[in-house]
Parts: sequence; C-alpha cells; structure tokens
Amino acid sequence: MIQYAHLHHVSLAVRDLEIAKQFYSGLLQMQEIERPPFRSTGVWYAIGSQQLHLLQHPEGHTLREAGIDTTDGHFAIWVTSYQETIDWLTKQGIEYEARPDSVAGFAQIFVLDPDRNIIEFGALYNS
Repeated sequence: MIQYAHLHHVSLAVRDLEIAKQFYSGLLQMQEIERPPFRSTGVWYAIGSQQLHLLQHPEGHTLREAGIDTTDGHFAIWVTSYQETIDWLTKQGIEYEARPDSVAGFAQIFVLDPDRNIIEFGALYNS
C-alpha cells in the first residue's frame, strides 16, 4: 500500500509566462521560489509547504477554453479569511464566483487565471 505524506505541488500549463507571472506574482502576490534550470520555461511558487509550478507550453496551448466549471480540474488553496480574500480580489479587479454557504462545509471562491486554469480559495465560514 502507498503511504502518502502530503501534496508537494500542482503544475499548470500557461500560454505566456510573463502574463501568468503578472497574475500570480503581481495580483495574487504569491511568493516566487527558485526553480532548477530545466530546459522548459516556467516559474515556481511557495504556497505554505506546497508548491505551484507554472510551465509555459511550447506550443502556446492550454486545455481550457470555457469559464468557471467547478466539476473541471482545479486546485484549491486554503486562505485564512474569506472576506479579506473577496476584498483583495475585488481591489485587484479579478472576477470571481463566491459560494459563501457552499455545501462543501466551508466557503469557496473560484477564479480563473489568464490561461483559464481554475483556482479555488477555501476558508471557514465567517472568517
């Protein structure tokens, strides 16, 4: 049997790394970390003890073309405050879909990055 320790990273394909960095580094203010000198073009971010890896697709392709569909592939980040996250996204002009009373048992916020990758932010109710 496999004994799992924790999620290490999520990798997403992006069309243009500079546009992706403007979103993740600039608007979301994620902490960029050192990336090994792979032949591919990309950037890594620290998210607590896990990582987000963005890889520029050599053909400029990504998988998604549609809007937010929470049954589609996505990654989720737990945040400490639902309201502060809503406030920040609004201030940055990032469109979001809020589900403050989600049946998931915690509040959810969904956004799309510039390449239409879905990001979920989760928080305890009333936080």
